[in-house]
This record gives sequence, C-alpha cells and structure tokens, in this order.
Amino acid sequence: MRAIERSLSYRSLAENFGDQVADQTVQVENLKSALRKLEQKLAEAQAKSDVLIAQHRRARALNKAGDARLAMGDASTAEAFDRMKGKVQRHEALSQAKAELTGDTIEDRLASLEKEDEVSRLLAELKAKRGM
Repeated sequence: MRAIERSLSYRSLAENFGDQVADQTVQVENLKSALRKLEQKLAEAQAKSDVLIAQHRRARALNKAGDARLAMGDASTAEAFDRMKGKVQRHEALSQAKAELTGDTIEDRLASLEKEDEVSRLLAELKAKRGM
C-alpha cells in the first residue's frame, strides 16, 4: 500500500511541478512581451529626442542667420560687394608694394635695363649686317 501511496505522491509532485513550469512559461512570455513594449517605447522616445534636437539646431541656425541679416543693416548686396572689392584691392596693393620692396634693388633694375639695351644693340647690328 505504501508503494501506491508513494506513487500517488510522486505523481502529485510531478503534476505540481508541471503546473509550476506552465505558470513560469506564461510569466516568461509576459515578461518578454513587456520588455518588447518597453524597448519600443524607448525607441520612440529616442526618435522624439532626435527630432527635438534637430529642431533646436535648426532654430539656432535660423536665429544666427537672422542676427547676421540684422547686423548687415539696410546695406544692399551691391554695397556689400563694393566693400569687399575695396578690401581686396587694398590687400592686392599691399601685396604688390611688399613684393616691390623685397624684390630687385635699383642697381639690379639698372643692370637689367643695360642688358636689354646691349641685346637690342647687338640685334640691330646683326640685322644691319644681314641687310647688306
């Protein structure tokens, strides 16, 4: 009789364990589902955050552009180009003056001119000889 009682007791334990496994499986599936929902909400929050950051950056850029327009005042673009042209011309003149200061000396220029004169004289002589 005891063997039968033990057998029933083991069966009862096995059924209880089976029920616990089934309950645990349901709970695991519920937790997995909750985790997926949380991950989806996190992804949505991240996307909203990215959109807000982009909007903020755009607003800052527009603000800076507006400030730049205000800083220009009522000056037309033609006036702005004229100012830029004047600046460029001043820089070119400064560069040319510096190049002249650091370039050839007066003696070098005179020597160069004398060489050109000598070459011109020799060329004239050659042409005169050929013409004869």
